[in-house]
Amino acid sequence: MERTIENLRQLIRAGRALTPADTVILNGNLVNVMTSEIYPADVAIFQDMIVAVGDVSAYRGPKTQVIDASGSYLVPGLIDGHIHSECSKLSITSFAKAIVPSGTTSMVSGLDEYISVSGLEGLKEVFAEIKQSPLKVFWGAPYKTPYTFPTSTISCNFNPEIHEQVQQWPECFGVWETVREAVQELDEDTLGALSLAYKNRLPIFGCAPMARGNDLNGYLCGGVRLDHESYDHQEVVEKLRKGMHMVIRESSVTHFLAENIRAVTQVNPALARRVSFCTDDVTAKDVVEKGHVDHLVRLAIKAGVAPMTAIQMGTINSAEAYRIDHLVGSISPGRIADILLVDDPATFKVHTVITNGKLVARNKKLTYDLRAPKRSSLLSSALKCNLTVAKDFEYRVQLANGKAKVLSMEVKGPFVRKRRDVTLDVVDHVVHSDTKQDVLMVSVLERFGINGNKSLAFCSGWGLKAGAMASSAAPDDNNIIVLGANAQDMAVAVNHLITEGGGQVVVKDGKILDFLPLPVGGIVCDLEPQEVARREDGINASARLLGCDLPEPLMYMFFLPITAIPDYAITDVGPVDCVALTTFDPILELIEHT
Repeated sequence: MERTIENLRQLIRAGRALTPADTVILNGNLVNVMTSEIYPADVAIFQDMIVAVGDVSAYRGPKTQVIDASGSYLVPGLIDGHIHSECSKLSITSFAKAIVPSGTTSMVSGLDEYISVSGLEGLKEVFAEIKQSPLKVFWGAPYKTPYTFPTSTISCNFNPEIHEQVQQWPECFGVWETVREAVQELDEDTLGALSLAYKNRLPIFGCAPMARGNDLNGYLCGGVRLDHESYDHQEVVEKLRKGMHMVIRESSVTHFLAENIRAVTQVNPALARRVSFCTDDVTAKDVVEKGHVDHLVRLAIKAGVAPMTAIQMGTINSAEAYRIDHLVGSISPGRIADILLVDDPATFKVHTVITNGKLVARNKKLTYDLRAPKRSSLLSSALKCNLTVAKDFEYRVQLANGKAKVLSMEVKGPFVRKRRDVTLDVVDHVVHSDTKQDVLMVSVLERFGINGNKSLAFCSGWGLKAGAMASSAAPDDNNIIVLGANAQDMAVAVNHLITEGGGQVVVKDGKILDFLPLPVGGIVCDLEPQEVARREDGINASARLLGCDLPEPLMYMFFLPITAIPDYAITDVGPVDCVALTTFDPILELIEHT
């Protein structure tokens, strides 16, 4: 995307047909998302840019490559407006293999999980990896890291001093995922990042689930431009009416599109022009089986949105929301040549993908061998924590024997945890979990060699009857999270991750049932998407052997450290009350035997 004086000179000459095009696409029907029209048009491409649309006969030279689009429709490359690609457990290279053949050519991301484990130097390596891939990433500098309240432990704390530096980087297109709590509580670091964004004319990307009324007004006064979190369509309507761009999320575990799209289909069709799409957190299995943003376009059409409108939501609307429409989002002269050939706007099946002016995918497969770069020690997955023993996962109290009333964090879906008061046995000073009451132990261990923090609490909703499961991939801080029915298996699970250098594991009776290695930063891998999808199936099946009936057991678990999710969470500093924004003691009362 770099433009030098010499490069611009060449592009302008090519635009005037004074230099032959490198590629022309002929005989296609152009889906013009700028004017909501469909008509026959050819496209000329020079280097990575579209230089002409319409009659391009003057742009052909003896060496110009011709792509015949007969019977196909030309659509701009799709844009995912908010995604943590790391949650797929796929590296950037593997993720590009998964989504580009489906038509997603750009995504907006903070790459924050990479930052949490490898800092700015590791982030620079990821930027270099992106440049070698067919996928563009429009990076937003995280408003701060970690996102947690109170502050948990990660390898790199983003602060205003870092923002002074990174907001000047050419890769930076805004401030990423500014959560409502940070603005509402007038967090000094957050306000510092936002102030710098104003100075640097960068848009501020939001995260404000269930923000309504005065709280929403205050949030918007912080300068937030858009939001990707709304729990119902009334919330979407209010945010749109108050000037926000809305990014409708449909992830692997939060299926919000059907509800949120009602703002357009039932309230006001005119709202559609400021609505776009994101997937936020997706599994490899979902992308392999369903597609990516193309899947969301089809879902919107099925929900009653006109095909042109749905395609605009996946392209130009997103580009305009993030102020990158001068680069991507439409098939227009001067834009980067990201072009899809689809069968029909109504069915929207992508069969050919062009990115940066190059044909890179046909029939759901890349046309060339894309390989991951050699990984440096910055993105190695060494977990810098000591091996554990069973006692590390025993909740010990002063009472020798009796009962303990405890607060158990009960999962009510991936993004809601509610209070559940239960009574557990205390034996030899240890509060025992109880599978009959669906109460497990859960712990987060700091893994960067900084302070050795280890927290303990109680959780419900997983249904485990035995065993344990653990993950070193756990946004937002990517410390080790483990939950289980007994301390012995929890120790075995954690130790396996430490020994193997990161991943996800399921254990029963001291034996490893399944293990998915994540050797890149302990959060992702370079395996093929289809292989990761297969292994996701396997590890989830192993979790179900323990009794868990959640749709994505490991993903539900690794969301537990996110303190922006109501009402409870757990990080390495302890269990967290997400409303009071403070840690809490899960022991409510100790009752001695009489």
